[in-house]
Amino acid sequence: MTITPSAIGPDLSAHRAPALGGFNLTALKLEVRRLTRNPRTLIISLVVPVVFFLLFGLNKSYDALKDGHGNVAAFVMISLALYGAVVATTFGGAMVSIERAQGWSRQLRLTPLSPVAYIAMKIMTALVLGACSVTAVYVAGILTHKASMSTGLWIATGVSVWVGSLLFAAFGLFIGYLLPAENVMQLIGLVLALLSFAGGLFIPVSQYAPTVQEIAKWTPLYGLNELVHTPLLGNGVDWTWVVNVLAWLVIFAWGAVWKMRKDTARV
Repeated sequence: MTITPSAIGPDLSAHRAPALGGFNLTALKLEVRRLTRNPRTLIISLVVPVVFFLLFGLNKSYDALKDGHGNVAAFVMISLALYGAVVATTFGGAMVSIERAQGWSRQLRLTPLSPVAYIAMKIMTALVLGACSVTAVYVAGILTHKASMSTGLWIATGVSVWVGSLLFAAFGLFIGYLLPAENVMQLIGLVLALLSFAGGLFIPVSQYAPTVQEIAKWTPLYGLNELVHTPLLGNGVDWTWVVNVLAWLVIFAWGAVWKMRKDTARV
C-alpha cells in the first residue's frame, strides 16, 4: 500500500510567508484602536501635557520674553510637547507587557507575523499616539495665543519632537519585555518624571549645580531635549547631543530585541 502525502495531511509546499513578515495596515489599525480605548493611557498622554502647559506655559511674562526666534512660552510648549510624546510612546511600547501577561503575544506567535513586523507595528502604534500628544499641546499653544514663532518653526519643532520620541518607543518596548505587567505601568510614570527633570524638560539644566549638570548630560532625555529646541534657539547642534540620542536608541533597541528573543525562546 502506497501512502501519498495528501493522505497524511495538506500539502503546504505552496504556502509562502506573507509579505513584509505579516505587517499590514489592518493589523496596525487594530493596534491603534486597542491602545486608544485605554482611558488611562489617553489621559496621561494627551490631557496631562496640555494641563501642564496651561499651568506653566501661560505666565504673562513669557509673552514678552524673547527666546531665540520665538518667546519663552514657545520654549515651554516644546518642552511639554516632548514630555507628552515621550510618555505616549513609552506607554505605547510598554503595553507589550500586558499583552504578554494576557497571553496575546503567544497567540500572535501562532500566526505568520514575524517578530520584526510585530515590533514595527508596536513602534508605529506608539508613534501614532505620540503624534496625537504633540498635536494636542501645539493646538493648546495656538488657541491660547501665547507661543510665538514662525510657521516654519511650528512645523520644524513639532516634527522634531515627534520623530525624536521614537527613542522612547524603543524604551517602552524594552521596559515592557523587562518588567512584569503588574509593575511596569506604575514604574514608568516615576522613571519618566525623573528623566524629564534630569534632561531639563521642567527645569533648565543650566540651573542645576555643576555636578548635576555633568550627570544630566548622560541621561536619555538630555540630548533629545536640546535637539528639539535647536530650531527655536538657532544656536546650532552640538555633536554630543546626537551621540547621546543615538547611543540610547541603540541601547534600548538592542535591549528590546534581546528580551523579545528570550521571551520567544520560552514558548
